[in-house]
Amino acid sequence: MSALPRLDVIRRIAATSAPDAVLLIRLAAGGIFLSEGAQKFLFPAELGVGRFTQIGIPAPEVMAPFVGVVEIGCGLLLLVGLLTRLAAVPLLIDMVVAIGTTKVPILLKSGIWKMAHEARTDYAMLLGCLFLAVVGAGGYSLDARIAPPRARARNG
Repeated sequence: MSALPRLDVIRRIAATSAPDAVLLIRLAAGGIFLSEGAQKFLFPAELGVGRFTQIGIPAPEVMAPFVGVVEIGCGLLLLVGLLTRLAAVPLLIDMVVAIGTTKVPILLKSGIWKMAHEARTDYAMLLGCLFLAVVGAGGYSLDARIAPPRARARNG
């Protein structure tokens, strides 16, 4: 495969006709994921390996740093709007696992209202990443700079 077809694939993934205001969703989601990923390293007993052990994630000494790196890397990609759709996918998986391992047990133990309260940020992050995966990064992004001109022309 030559470099030109690969560049074309990247341009198609980066294409976005989303409004410039999508920047606000990117800043919220990217900033939170960046912060949460960093905290897995800064506070390993509470938010990293220790937390992963407590909730029953297999191989927590591997998975906590892995998830931290994914959250930091993909969070940064969201912040700058580079390969936004691709960056949203691992974060969607991250949120599904987080909800399944931490919020479903609350639902089963304490009911829907306790779970709804505890899951509010997870739910917002899940929907924010889903939104970004569907619409792309918007005009104020690196994706808009590498996207085909026709995709940028529709952005307003």
